[in-house]
Amino acid sequence: MVTNITSFGRSGLSDWLIQRASAIILALYTLFIVAYLLFNPDLDYATWHGLFAQTWMRIFSLLAFVSLAAHAWIGLWTVTTDYLKATAIRVGVQTFIILAIFVFLVWGIQVLWGA
Repeated sequence: MVTNITSFGRSGLSDWLIQRASAIILALYTLFIVAYLLFNPDLDYATWHGLFAQTWMRIFSLLAFVSLAAHAWIGLWTVTTDYLKATAIRVGVQTFIILAIFVFLVWGIQVLWGA
């Protein structure tokens, strides 16, 4: 039996809820971006910059980044615990995944909130 010491939540139910909530946030973000692109066919850098200069858009994007990180971690944790039975290999792969998700999250925040 695999212990859940590397699981994001405390139980399968909390992981399930986090993944569903993050999926809803990501769907809303995707729909917003697609709609924005469709309603702004002559989009230029100034318009795009103006959108992302607004605090509400930065917060919405940050929420999407965090949701993507949580969603990816729970999904990949599930896959690794299902298919990687050797503890050392599983922990190594999960550590690599955690580091990669963390780097991408920090990089996204830096791009979003950087100067």
